[in-house]
Amino acid sequence: MKRRGLLLLAAFAFPGCIRAPEIVMVDRATALEEQASGSFKSVEQRLARAGMSPTPVPLTPNQLEELGIQPTPLIENMGRTQADRVDELLRRHCVGEGRDGLLVVTRRQCQAGRMSADDVALVERVNRARLHLWQWMRTVRPDVPEESVRRNWQKVHAEGVICGGWVESDDGTWGEKKC
Repeated sequence: MKRRGLLLLAAFAFPGCIRAPEIVMVDRATALEEQASGSFKSVEQRLARAGMSPTPVPLTPNQLEELGIQPTPLIENMGRTQADRVDELLRRHCVGEGRDGLLVVTRRQCQAGRMSADDVALVERVNRARLHLWQWMRTVRPDVPEESVRRNWQKVHAEGVICGGWVESDDGTWGEKKC
């Protein structure tokens, strides 16, 4: 027992020899933690560069249509005929069926886009073809006046104009064909 007492006395007499270990706090990650988290320096640099160089915001097809711009089709319109193109122009009110049976360019009423030079050339070709048709019809029936041939042809043709197409009425006003 004496031994135990001596040990206790020695422990209390020399407190400087026994002490708790120092605790070191580090605010940085260890090397292993840095490797596990990865390096995002290149991503951060690209993000900073993208923030400095502005680019246009892409618009949806609906937003483009509201602005009057016809979005480019996702597929080529290879199967479209000249008649399909004329119907589209009639529907957009860029071209109208005149009282005299000829197509009339009505750019001020044009909706959703503009008329291209190809569209204007198409209208001229269609009008030339109609004039040639009426000339031929006069050779078949020379006793019928040209005005009567045009009027009769125009009545029959007006029935086949696309619904919503731009047409001129007898009083000279323009409106959509009702179906």
